[in-house]
Amino acid sequence: MAACSQGKTGRLLRYCPEVKVLTDGLTVKANTVILNIIIVSVAGGILCLDRVVLQAMISRPIVAAPVIGLILGDPYTGLIAGAFIELFWIDQLPIGAYIPPNDTLAAILITASSIESAHYLGNLSQGLIVLAVLLFLPLGILARKMELWLCQGNEKLADVALSDAARGDVRSIARKHLTAILKAYLFPAAFILVTLPIGIALMTWAYPRLADWTIRGLTLTYSLLPLIGTAVALNAINIRGTVPVFCAVFLVGTVIIRFIRVI
Repeated sequence: MAACSQGKTGRLLRYCPEVKVLTDGLTVKANTVILNIIIVSVAGGILCLDRVVLQAMISRPIVAAPVIGLILGDPYTGLIAGAFIELFWIDQLPIGAYIPPNDTLAAILITASSIESAHYLGNLSQGLIVLAVLLFLPLGILARKMELWLCQGNEKLADVALSDAARGDVRSIARKHLTAILKAYLFPAAFILVTLPIGIALMTWAYPRLADWTIRGLTLTYSLLPLIGTAVALNAINIRGTVPVFCAVFLVGTVIIRFIRVI
C-alpha cells in the first residue's frame, strides 16, 4: 500500500486493486441506497394513500412499517418501528375535522432510514433505531400540516365541483376527484423522497461520532420506548384497573428475563 499513496487518482485505481475494490463497493452501495429510496417513496405514497382513499388500515404503522421493512429485506425492524409509532400516537384519532400526526410517514421514514443506515455502518443497533425515532418522529407532526393543507385544497376543489354539477359537467367532476387522489399520493411520496436521504446522511454521519455514553443512553431509551407507548395506550383506553395489571405483568416479565439471563 506504500505505492498506493503516490500518484494521481487514475494511477491509484490502476495500480492499487484495494482502492479500486473499495471505490466500486462504495459506488454499488450508493446506487443501491438511491434505488431503495425511490422504491420506498413509491411504496410509501401508496400506503399513505390509504389514509384518504381506501381506509383499509394498511396505512397503520404496525402494517406499513413491516411492509417497507419487507421491501428492504428486514421486516423485523419494520415491525419494531411500527409497534413503537403505533403505541405513541394510538390516542390520536381522526375524529371529525381533527387531523392527527402522520404516523404512517413517521413509521416509514424510521424503518427505511434505520435499515439503509445500517447497510452503511455495518450494524443495525438498538441505538440507531432510537436515533431514527428521535430524528423522524417530529416529521410526523410536520406532515400533519401538509395533510391539513391538502384538505383545504380539496375543499376548494369541492366548491368548484358543485358548480360543475350545477352545469352537468360530469367529466370535470371526475377530473377533480382524480386530482385530489393524485395529490394525496404525490405529496407523501415527494416528502419521503426529500427527507429520507437527508435523514440517512445525518444518521450515517452522526452515529459513529457519538460518545460511548450517548450510545448507551440511546440503547437504554430503546428499552423505555415500549413502556412509554404502553402508558399512552393505557391512558387512551382509560379502563379502571389496567395500570395495576400492567405493572404486575411488567414486574413478572422483568423477573423472568432476569432469571433467564442468570441461567
